[in-house]
Amino acid sequence: MQVLILGSGVIGTSIAYYLAQAGHQVTVLDRQPGPALETSFANAGEVSPGYSAPWAGPGVPLKAIKWMLMQHSPLVVKPMFDPAMWRWGLSMLRNCTQARYEVNKSRMVRLAEYSRDCLKQLRADTGIAYDERAQGTLQLFRTQQQFEGSGKDVEVLKTSGVPYQLLDRDECVEYEPALGRVREKFVGGLRLPGDETGDCFKFTQALAKMAEAAGVTFRFGVTIEALERDANGITGVRTSAGTLSADRYVVALGSYSPALLKPLGIALPVYPVKGFSITVPITDASGAPESTVMDETFKVAVTRLGDRIRVGGTAQLSGFDMALDQRRRDTLDHVVSDLFPDGGDVRAASFWTGLRPMTPDGTPVIGATPVPKLMLATGHGTLGWTMAAGTGRVMADLIDGRVPAIDMEGLTIARYG
Repeated sequence: MQVLILGSGVIGTSIAYYLAQAGHQVTVLDRQPGPALETSFANAGEVSPGYSAPWAGPGVPLKAIKWMLMQHSPLVVKPMFDPAMWRWGLSMLRNCTQARYEVNKSRMVRLAEYSRDCLKQLRADTGIAYDERAQGTLQLFRTQQQFEGSGKDVEVLKTSGVPYQLLDRDECVEYEPALGRVREKFVGGLRLPGDETGDCFKFTQALAKMAEAAGVTFRFGVTIEALERDANGITGVRTSAGTLSADRYVVALGSYSPALLKPLGIALPVYPVKGFSITVPITDASGAPESTVMDETFKVAVTRLGDRIRVGGTAQLSGFDMALDQRRRDTLDHVVSDLFPDGGDVRAASFWTGLRPMTPDGTPVIGATPVPKLMLATGHGTLGWTMAAGTGRVMADLIDGRVPAIDMEGLTIARYG
């Protein structure tokens, strides 16, 4: 079967790889000159199934107000006359109940846990290397209130069968020795030993080469203009290189997916939530994190990637604005300097921003659409790297006519009616 994949981020590239392994003829289109040059380029580096949770949850509206008043705010909202932003925000608020949180988190964990297993198998099969580590994630609590408030998340982890450890201060230092230098700054943590870390960009670049070797064609520098259809479904993709056709079409364009789908009558509730990162060269390995430390107060992840520290965080609602804001960098600088003051040279850090494609309920949208021949793989938010291998395998199974290894309930666009 001939398959056209729109987008060469970690999601699109993973789908292409698995489809090629199943014997399909695959072409990937992207406007960039290479794979993983937008949202997948410099994310936080976490492969965190255990930390997979929707942003919409009980108490979040009140927390959001408090966050926006903080000097180093995890959340920034720039009011705009953008109906899509307000619709998305209202839908997110409707998901801020305990019942919806538990349903949404269980869906996310289902895909994320499967994806981690797929990633492990992919490593074993190919030997792919991407500065990977499998030493867990530590969610760090600076206050006793945060520590005690982790109970609801723990209950969902128990229900989903996700291993976890509640740690006191000394136990946190056992897993992250560098935190011993700042032990007065936190009270404890929640460790998720099954989580991993790795450079998403390196992974995607390496996987793209493997996909090419298996027969996938990547066409870069191609602008995707529109999807064309008739009564029988999609007939082609209009691009700057002409109209291209296939037997199946997969939209994996992240935040840019809704605009492509709107003319078809598909209302996809995905909105860009801007994130930022800095990449810091390590100057003292003993003062750097061993894996990922998630600062619960500032919602910032500090991750070890080889000889670098990746610091990622902040949620900014400002449409498709790609400007680098010094105030967001100040927050990232503050967190890494506060927790790992001796680990790296912040002055030499590179600064980056990307648009996370977020759904209001946190769960991505994968699988078939009401339009024949058209499939979606988008809306992964902050968890595209975590869910990439599993998404790739699921999409390949669906296109190949196989039943996926996980239940698709709640993962498709059908949940939005």
